[in-house]
Amino acid sequence: MLPYFSDKYGNASSLHAFGQIAAKAVNQARENIAKLLNCGIEEVIFTSGATEADNLAVFGLVNALRKNNNDKLHIITSAIEHPAVLEPLKILAGQGVEVTYLPVGKSGLVDLEIFKKSIKDNTVLVSIMYVNSEIGIIEPIREIGEVIEKINAERAGQGGKKRIYFHTDAVQALNFLDCDTKKLHLDLLSFSGHKIYGPKGIGVLFVKSGTPIQGLQLGGHHEKNLRSGTLNVPGIVGLAEALRTCSRDREKNNKKILKLRNNFVAAVKKRIKNVRVNTDLKKSTPSLASISFVGAEGESILIALDLSGVAVSTGSACASASLKASPVLLAIGIKEETCHSTIRFSFGKNNTEAEVKKVLKILPPIIERLRKMAP
Repeated sequence: MLPYFSDKYGNASSLHAFGQIAAKAVNQARENIAKLLNCGIEEVIFTSGATEADNLAVFGLVNALRKNNNDKLHIITSAIEHPAVLEPLKILAGQGVEVTYLPVGKSGLVDLEIFKKSIKDNTVLVSIMYVNSEIGIIEPIREIGEVIEKINAERAGQGGKKRIYFHTDAVQALNFLDCDTKKLHLDLLSFSGHKIYGPKGIGVLFVKSGTPIQGLQLGGHHEKNLRSGTLNVPGIVGLAEALRTCSRDREKNNKKILKLRNNFVAAVKKRIKNVRVNTDLKKSTPSLASISFVGAEGESILIALDLSGVAVSTGSACASASLKASPVLLAIGIKEETCHSTIRFSFGKNNTEAEVKKVLKILPPIIERLRKMAP
């Protein structure tokens, strides 16, 4: 990234030599990303992050479909999506779009049979995240995509029924899972750089060729008129390199992180009584462990750990400042009081066994102290 902050600082949209040097770097990054997603170069759209990419996917598709058609549209999502999907859907619901929120089981999985029964003649979009950001559950994205593809094939020869487009928020998936857009039968996929050890402030929306979508930002013709704004060249270069290295090292890192996470959870259950592990360790990515310490307040646990140099979260990082019970935990059947005693431990490739041992040493006395203080 460093040369594109200084020596090669040209605007990638400019025709002069300085701009073309930057444009060449952007084009190479786009090509590398497309190769790893198994999609066309023109199908990679750069954004400021996954939040913008999610918004563009949801609003952009619906706006494009409504442009020349006033029919009532129907969207299917899950009850445990990220707010970057749920908030746009809330606005669309207020504008007359019908939204179905699929329930999930105790582990957080979407039920395929319930999903199939939820599809209507006017269903135009299904948005299900690949990996949940709080409990780490891996949703059956490929199976959902196969169902949608089959229905679309049947509808192709029928009049009056709309094509269904499929979007997934893959922010938490790229480090750990294959995100081949063709294998997953996707029309739209969003992710961000900082979740794969890349820079903050950069993301991607994959838009399958032929998918109707309308840009939300106006003022230029960047990114096929879908995302106006001068391109973040250093961020784009860094994102492509981060995706390359995480794809290359995925198997090795997964093995290491899984061992750390599982050993940690087993030790917590052994050393601390009355805990509830909310993450299904066999159906999740290796990175997350959501644990409820009944009788101890979650935010107090977070602060005590932070004072000891340990960074954790009380939920999804984007909503960790909220005092409300996690909608994700409520959706999988956890009582509100227990939700407030929950900590999300995140494990990454740079964590060590020594760090895990440190947490296991300081955590039990913290929980014991807070439980004594609890009303």
